[in-house]
Amino acid sequence: MRHHWLLLGACGWVLLILMFASKFINFSFRIPDDYGGKPEPLGWTVIATGDVESPSQVPKRKRPDTEHQLAGSVVAVDEQDWQAVHTERLDLISNVCGNASVKNLTHTTVNKFVLDRIFVCDKHKILFCQTPKVGNTQWKKVLIVLNGAFSSIDEIPENVVHDHEKNGLPRLSALTEPEIAKRLGTYFKFLIVRDPFERLISAFKDKFLYNPRFEPWYKHDIAPAIIRKYKKNRLETKGLQFEDFVRYLGDPNHMRLDRQFGDHIIHWVTYVELCAPCEIKYSVIGHHESLERDAPFILKAAGIDHLVSYPTIPPGITLYNKTKVEQYFSGISKRDIRRLYARFQGDFELFGYKKPDFLLN
Repeated sequence: MRHHWLLLGACGWVLLILMFASKFINFSFRIPDDYGGKPEPLGWTVIATGDVESPSQVPKRKRPDTEHQLAGSVVAVDEQDWQAVHTERLDLISNVCGNASVKNLTHTTVNKFVLDRIFVCDKHKILFCQTPKVGNTQWKKVLIVLNGAFSSIDEIPENVVHDHEKNGLPRLSALTEPEIAKRLGTYFKFLIVRDPFERLISAFKDKFLYNPRFEPWYKHDIAPAIIRKYKKNRLETKGLQFEDFVRYLGDPNHMRLDRQFGDHIIHWVTYVELCAPCEIKYSVIGHHESLERDAPFILKAAGIDHLVSYPTIPPGITLYNKTKVEQYFSGISKRDIRRLYARFQGDFELFGYKKPDFLLN
């Protein structure tokens, strides 16, 4: 009988300990932005105010407000109308590129930095400009299969996708000037874009909080450099905060640190700097928010829809999350946000993204 009561007492203590621990441990998972890999444990998110946001407080994705949807980019349209959506997007780019008042924000030189971003598929005459944090990993897999390095997307090891010595994806910069000019003039060219501010949030979380690919230089080299120059409270020990990141990106003199960081800046520089959309005439511009419709459209427009499919997109994951964007920017000064918007204004206007409401007040 004594052993019986001891056993019951021990079980009771275990139950109390588990109940106490459950208040501090969350076993939920998140799907990464590139939504092709395995679920990753949901870590703690540092929001703009410097507070720590528990996983249970992270806002769920919801359908975007109709006023934020891109011009013509409503998912519930038929295939014929979807062609009109893409024509409208290209017309918008043409008009904004011709606007002299924002020329300094929309035009750039087609230099080696740009050519390094463009992957080549000679077999099917396709050029893809990489814009990180908009599902590019999945498009790389599509091109890897088309180039013949692997027979299907499922066979591609994750560590090969971003290893440019093994993935069989040549860059446009590796070719001669005549070869580059020929491909830019005749190949099918596309890129994918996303709300500029939401993309920056994704880059901050992926590189400085979660870092799922274990790239230690972001936390050990880049973050300390940003902190030294842009953190207001030097006594704070929480590490890089989103507001420090925003202050760095909005600084008109950001180029000094950019040169120090090298090509790692591709995760947060503008689409203009990455892909030169006013200098290169792209065939199609896809939008992350409507990727479920854009992906099959792009494959068909490129004439490869019978050869490969875009990986399955988890429902709702590409939709614009207005609540999350507002939450991240809620503790940041209007001055810093305006400076950030001034840098990314060209991206907002070229691709039809609405200026955030919190900048209109």
